[in-house]
Amino acid sequence: MLLDHRTYICRPGTLKRHLALYEEHGWAVQTRHLGMPFAYLTTETGDVNSYIHIWMYEDAADRARRRAALQADPAWAAYLEMSAEAGYLLKQENKHMIPVPFAPKPARAGA
Repeated sequence: MLLDHRTYICRPGTLKRHLALYEEHGWAVQTRHLGMPFAYLTTETGDVNSYIHIWMYEDAADRARRRAALQADPAWAAYLEMSAEAGYLLKQENKHMIPVPFAPKPARAGA
C-alpha cells in the first residue's frame, strides 16, 4: 500500500475560492481516475491557508498508472489551466508514505 499525502498552501484569503474552483472543475475528473481519496481536509489550526489530501494506491505502479490517465485527460488539463490562471496556490508538498507493519492498515475510502 502506498499513501500519497499532499499538502497545499494557498495565498491568504483564497482558500475557499481555490476549493470552490476545484470542486466545480477538478473533483469529478480526479476521482474518476484516482478513486475516492482516503482524506481531503482543511486546516483548522496552524496555517489556516492550507489543506491536505491523501490518496491510496496498491503500490507505486498503480499510482503511476492512475496519475498518467489523469494527466492525459483534457478535462484535468483544463482544470489545471484554470487553477494556474487563478493563482491561488503558493506551494505544494507531496510525500509518498507506507504503513508500518505493526499498525492496522488504513481502509480505502468508501470501502
